[in-house]
Amino acid sequence: MRRITFDLDVLRTFATGMDLGNFARAADRLGRSTSAVSAQLKKLEEQAGTPIFRKSGRGLALTEAGETMLAYARRLLDLNDEAVAAVQRVELEGWVRLGLQEDFGENLLPEVLGRFARAHPKVRIEARVVRNAELLERVTTGKLDLALAWSAGTLTAHCEHIADVPMRWIGPVNGLPAWAAGSGEPMPLASLEAPCLLRNAATKVLDEAGISWRLSFVSPSLGGLWAATAAGLGITVRTPIGLPAKVRMLAPGEAGLPELPDLGLVLHRAEAEPDAATSRLAELVLQSVHEAVRDISIPSDQEKALRRFG
Repeated sequence: MRRITFDLDVLRTFATGMDLGNFARAADRLGRSTSAVSAQLKKLEEQAGTPIFRKSGRGLALTEAGETMLAYARRLLDLNDEAVAAVQRVELEGWVRLGLQEDFGENLLPEVLGRFARAHPKVRIEARVVRNAELLERVTTGKLDLALAWSAGTLTAHCEHIADVPMRWIGPVNGLPAWAAGSGEPMPLASLEAPCLLRNAATKVLDEAGISWRLSFVSPSLGGLWAATAAGLGITVRTPIGLPAKVRMLAPGEAGLPELPDLGLVLHRAEAEPDAATSRLAELVLQSVHEAVRDISIPSDQEKALRRFG
């Protein structure tokens, strides 16, 4: 059997296009023409020796081999990037200030900081887990170098849109939601303290659907919100990222609740051209976030990427 060595440059184009949800954006990111990207994807199929894409309506979708290829491409690229960082950036020094929204504090922060600290032990990191409004204020005033935050359209001077993540109604893992349409009672809404993007989205869709509601529980922290929701004190709104085991996403239409919109996820930078340590940490944050977004099974980005390619 002929030994095949996949081209990492081609794999990066493939993975970048899937992550960005658009191969045209991947071409811009990687400094290539769209025709060059198409040629690279054709080369990848030739190297694989099996179709990676299949027709799906007016566009394309990944075949089973394509899904497998994408998973391996990401692993190979992560290993390659770690090797480059290890041999070229071992002497990175300095101080990086990172801010995160609460949803990412427990499941993303330890993994990112661990990988970064192992590769760059001389860099000191200050991490702050706070609410969206404070993250944006701190990055715009230079008190943070990087900030990962939800967005309803508010952007900063140097930011990168990562994904649109679905919002979902959340209830207790055991038992029925605290309310159902037709009960004659206002819907009990558990929420974080204002200002809260998800609370605003929830009340807007409830008002538009003509469903009365009341604030049944207000918490200053995400931990308190999870506890109240698990106890059945109310129904809340979050994304599928970082959900604890004691709560669950309600099925579409469950309890007669209206559909919620998507929420933007954005990485903000204080500077247009950050230093090497900040840039490297930003790379690791983006990798981890893309993995988190993939894990919640959002098909839209991949579908849009493939349709635009097709």
